Amino acid sequence: MGNVTVVGAQWGDEGKGKIVDWLSERADVVVRFQGGHNAGHTLVIGGRTFKLSLLPSGVVRPGKLAVIGNGVVIDPWALLAEIETLRGQGVAVTRDNLCVADNACLILPLHGQLDRAREEAQGARKLGTTGRGIGPAYEDKVARRAVRIADLADATGLAERVEMLLIHHNALRRGLGAPEIDPKELVGELRAIAPKVLPYCDVVWRRLHAVKRSGKRILFEGAQGAMLDVDHGTYPYVTSSNTHAGQAAVGSGMAARNTGYVLGITKAYTTRVGSGPFPTEQDNALGRLLGERGHEFGTVTGRPRRCGWFDAVMVRQAIAVGGIDGIALTKLDVLDGLDEIGVATGYRLDGKAIDHLPANRMAQPRVEPIYETLEGWRESTRGARRWADLPATAIKYIRRIEELIEAPVALLSTSPERDDTILVRDPFAD
Repeated sequence: MGNVTVVGAQWGDEGKGKIVDWLSERADVVVRFQGGHNAGHTLVIGGRTFKLSLLPSGVVRPGKLAVIGNGVVIDPWALLAEIETLRGQGVAVTRDNLCVADNACLILPLHGQLDRAREEAQGARKLGTTGRGIGPAYEDKVARRAVRIADLADATGLAERVEMLLIHHNALRRGLGAPEIDPKELVGELRAIAPKVLPYCDVVWRRLHAVKRSGKRILFEGAQGAMLDVDHGTYPYVTSSNTHAGQAAVGSGMAARNTGYVLGITKAYTTRVGSGPFPTEQDNALGRLLGERGHEFGTVTGRPRRCGWFDAVMVRQAIAVGGIDGIALTKLDVLDGLDEIGVATGYRLDGKAIDHLPANRMAQPRVEPIYETLEGWRESTRGARRWADLPATAIKYIRRIEELIEAPVALLSTSPERDDTILVRDPFAD
């Protein structure tokens, strides 16, 4: 039995939290490998709702090891706050079930301040970030001036890292008219929080290799979605990390050949939060209906999500680039009762048919979807747990999606409840 990597195949918010939680019952370790606390995963377990941003979804399951890999940027204050929230819900988070990579980079208060200042300065052209400092933290990582988890254990080295960091950030702050940061104050804040964070610190790549050698199963949990990938998404309206499955290896220290079956999560329709192109968006009564039925509000931001028809072109592109082996189709029940359902099967750009979303940011908003109209169904699919419980027309819709995206449906979700899931093909068996 192999490992599984779960990634979003749209613009995030596809329902990865529930699918990861469902799969984690058969996994021993759950690993986050990119992003930060801009992610939002909602789990509904036994009538209780858990909202996670930074912690891997497996942390709510007894007997599982949750791992935050080096590809994640970590706000230590947000991490501790999330741990305390879970403890208040009766979930024990200790060094026995949470492991944080010692080479992961930190998000500091100055990163969030810079993020928000930039968005405000952009005005109507803002990117729509969460304002939590994820982008600026990744910038510092790539520029080799970041403070990492391991630095918290070295008092002398920590002060030197902060001095180097502030050479850059105080220059930026002067340009923005913001007050400069006193390095001694920031070092003091980090030294104060270090004893609370360091107990979770470990050499993650070594820990994961030991897990692999022992024959245990690993579930790699992605955040955001394929079309938010910094290289392959709708740039510049993207996140600041690579969201495709290849990042599971780099962001955890596990060899690429060991990351296993790639399961892409996609809704039976499409949503997007924030700015950026959205070819199949329905900015009308239908879009509002989908949003109301699907409770489409961001887990982290609370912002309403933009809604539209399923975009097979975009998902097919995500599958090809990301090496997705099969998909988990979520929120099928939101389409119940519709007479007709649209699916984008191609695009037109300036009157010419194209088969992909172009990289040029000026061309992307001009893309027009080519729709195929499928028959809807009147019966309810909500809560279905067997293929035989689905209306024939709903099955026809699923089969057509498989044809268009050139990948099979491995799992089907029919409500937020974890058990309302139809297993078509077991990812762990591949």
